[in-house]
Amino acid sequence: MSSFKNICNTQYLFKFGNRLLATSRPATMATLASGNSLPSFPFKRPAGPEPPIEYAKLRAQDPVSKVKLWDGSQVWLVTNHRDVCSVLADNRFSKIRTLRGFPELGDGGKAAAAHKPTFVDMDPPEHTIQKGMVNSVFTREHVETMRPSIQKTVNNCIQTMTMGGCQQPVDLVKNFAIEVPSQVIYRILGIPNKDMDYLNSCNAVRTSGSTTSREAADASNELTAYLGRLVSSKETEPGDDLISKLVVEQLHPGHLQHEDVVQITFLLLVAGNATMSNMIALGVVTLLQHPDQLSALKKNPTLAHDTAEELLRFHTASALATRRVAKEDITVAGKVIKAGEGVIASNQSANRDEAVFKDADTFNIHRVPGPQLGFGYGIHQCIAEWLARAELQCVFGSLFQQLPNLKVAIPMSEVNYSDPTKDIGVTELPVTW
Repeated sequence: MSSFKNICNTQYLFKFGNRLLATSRPATMATLASGNSLPSFPFKRPAGPEPPIEYAKLRAQDPVSKVKLWDGSQVWLVTNHRDVCSVLADNRFSKIRTLRGFPELGDGGKAAAAHKPTFVDMDPPEHTIQKGMVNSVFTREHVETMRPSIQKTVNNCIQTMTMGGCQQPVDLVKNFAIEVPSQVIYRILGIPNKDMDYLNSCNAVRTSGSTTSREAADASNELTAYLGRLVSSKETEPGDDLISKLVVEQLHPGHLQHEDVVQITFLLLVAGNATMSNMIALGVVTLLQHPDQLSALKKNPTLAHDTAEELLRFHTASALATRRVAKEDITVAGKVIKAGEGVIASNQSANRDEAVFKDADTFNIHRVPGPQLGFGYGIHQCIAEWLARAELQCVFGSLFQQLPNLKVAIPMSEVNYSDPTKDIGVTELPVTW
């Protein structure tokens, strides 16, 4: 179990699996919760892919507590599994980002909140209506009909990545982890094959940590303009794809406007791609760090199902989206969250809750899959969760089978992870096979 003890007045020792990490912190949670001493959020990961060590301490001592954001605002942070589920299932907490008190994590978030929302930033009944317009494509049953196509995409991407050999290391992120989810969602939306490289380029600029905010905004505007033209083309020549479905069933009858279709398409195109590419790359690194489990997966590729679930729990690649604002006074774990106060329900912390997951800081594909919250919880649980699962299962049921000698071409200590205050990811991963 994750544990900590007071080493001295300001030093704590945390156990993550078999690793011990020390951090300087005030001696009591009362100190953390007083005035200007509130901890700043987002917390920083201590090293590589490991979650912030503050979460373990808060789960044990103060699972519903206040933190300070970039603009000085104070919001509630909920860290244990039970209370995170309680918040995310309670419709008295709103997802509408323009409501006063909604917690944004930077200037970019505030700017994005001003745009016309899609269903992910709506409350019922609007959320229910708009989500219902696209939900049929992402049901578990429909995704299963797509599985052969997803598997074919995975196989093709492996073949394309390896066709030039590996005399020099190949970046698995660029050549495989991004390609698989991108090709799958492009096909669902009805984006022409000839435009895929262009869109991947736009998206790379949008999500790169090395670009300026202006460059990222320009790339987003360029992508939006492209999608606007694509939606217009579907209005006159609809096909058998999701954009055409929205045009024929919602735009033509007047249920949606052109801008709405563009915004929904933009959401479905970009929302999960970075998360999925990160999960693929993180999965490769994590399995190579656990050779016994990788060996078991190679011998029995049906373990890909449990491998995917454990990766989603262990890494929680989308960890900063489960934010809400209270519409009325609500009591959570004995704390009164007042109307207009923001709440961050940390699914990343919940996924390491020892009360739910034994040896939670240990990666174990053999554990009985539990109620992991990698896709969130409640009515806003990720619409594409079954698609994401199918992609991960196809990837990890095939990649090491087809490339049994796949390995990272640099020391694991040199793997380039994302900014420690952002969602966990891998920016590049040179591999050989």
